Amino acid sequence: MADPAYIVDGVLTDGEAWVGVASTTLGSDAASVTFTSTDDGQVGDWSQYMDLVLVCYYRTTFASVNVNLTLNFNNASTDFSYQILRGNGSAASAVSGTTNGRWDPAEGAGASATANVFASAVIHTFDVNSGKYKPSIARGASGDHSSTNSYTTLHASTWKSQAAISEIDLWSRTGGSLASGSRFDLFGVLPRMVS
Repeated sequence: MADPAYIVDGVLTDGEAWVGVASTTLGSDAASVTFTSTDDGQVGDWSQYMDLVLVCYYRTTFASVNVNLTLNFNNASTDFSYQILRGNGSAASAVSGTTNGRWDPAEGAGASATANVFASAVIHTFDVNSGKYKPSIARGASGDHSSTNSYTTLHASTWKSQAAISEIDLWSRTGGSLASGSRFDLFGVLPRMVS
């Protein structure tokens, strides 16, 4: 096993807390994007991280202005409980509920949005290797620069599983594909290793 960046000449140092794990930029439309732990003791092995952070820049091909980004862990049908705060600059709303096998962490730009408008989201999932339910929080923004079709959102969820997270799947909930040019960057957050 290669020494990670936080071990220098056999000495534990306090390196960068965020480690770039994987990145994908779509060169063509894709039905989904999947990230999977390598389980090999290297950078791509998620078992060494406390948290996972996914930075998203995306658009979908579905014929709508706004389309939800959807996420699933471990390709499982486990329930997610969620809360959503959403505002467009003139009105705000809040909803909560439970959904089976998926969570919508952010709204996205659809094919009917202004040309070249992409949505953004940062999804932070905590304690991904713990034996407890997994909480996530996502901050996002999407829209076509009008008060009726532009939103900033705060989505929170609890994945009701005690399993370690080893796979993340992303897709457009309503239909269509994730559009060419969409980019997804996955980071692992290391525990603080020195005092």
